[in-house]
Amino acid sequence: MTDVPTEIIFHNYPQSPVAEKVRVVFGIKGITWRNVEIPRLAPKPLLTPLTGGYRRTPVLQIGADIYCDSQCIIRELERRHPKPSLMPTAEAGLMWCLSRWTDGALFDLAVKLVLGAAGDDLPKDFAEDRGRLYLGEDWADGLKLANTQLPHLVAQMRAPLSWLEDQLKDGRAFLLGSAPAAIDAQMYYVVWFVRGRWGGGPAFLSEYPNLVRWEGNVRALGHGISSSMRAEDALARAKSSQSIAESGVAPHDPQGLKVGASVTVQPDVDGGEQPVEGMLRFADAETITLEHTAEEVGDVCVHFPRAGYRVEQA
Repeated sequence: MTDVPTEIIFHNYPQSPVAEKVRVVFGIKGITWRNVEIPRLAPKPLLTPLTGGYRRTPVLQIGADIYCDSQCIIRELERRHPKPSLMPTAEAGLMWCLSRWTDGALFDLAVKLVLGAAGDDLPKDFAEDRGRLYLGEDWADGLKLANTQLPHLVAQMRAPLSWLEDQLKDGRAFLLGSAPAAIDAQMYYVVWFVRGRWGGGPAFLSEYPNLVRWEGNVRALGHGISSSMRAEDALARAKSSQSIAESGVAPHDPQGLKVGASVTVQPDVDGGEQPVEGMLRFADAETITLEHTAEEVGDVCVHFPRAGYRVEQA
């Protein structure tokens, strides 16, 4: 094939906070994209052929290249659509470092707050799925603990929101100034989740008027231009395309990875998730890429971040 695929296909569902982060990036960049709505809970039979079993949301597809985890997705969107930049200042490295906190400890805190506040009102299947994913093997005890410790969790959320309030008190439109950046999307999705999924969220957030003003600015960016796409058509698009992923391993790889090696990749947490198996295509400090084959999609390349993911050689 001579044509390089460019159509952005986004596998997500409306209530996903992490998908909202990427949708904000679409808005910042004014990107046109195809929307494939996926189930909130497993099984996801029209997604797993693309990802090899990766179960988290969202997933980005461009032809036969599949990007898992929002940090990998955002990097690829910045590479393919560099203007306007998600990194409008010279602190790109610091923004990526900070994103490990927003996606880690801060989002985990928000999840515990939301799940703990919901208590017994959570549907059983949803509680079991998300509880296992975010609270570990003893998720039922974790949910009970989150419920009893709700005042503590709210107190822990007050500090970072106060920091944001202080950052915005000079009237700036976005966290770094007049232009939106990746860090706006990376902070906004946590606030969006707290506001929309915790009954006490709107009243709690009203304590921070500058934060609320900033929320409105980010919301006004929109989500780019989207149109619906059938999951079956996305699978067919992958099957008719070829990956453009490069091949190689960066020098000084600490695990001694080699192109062609059989490896598995999974999040580096105890979420009870199935590892994705494949043949190593590429690895550097930021990214790990596997070749994966399934009847429904043919040969695809699945890209993961290196940070936050465990790579094991078979």
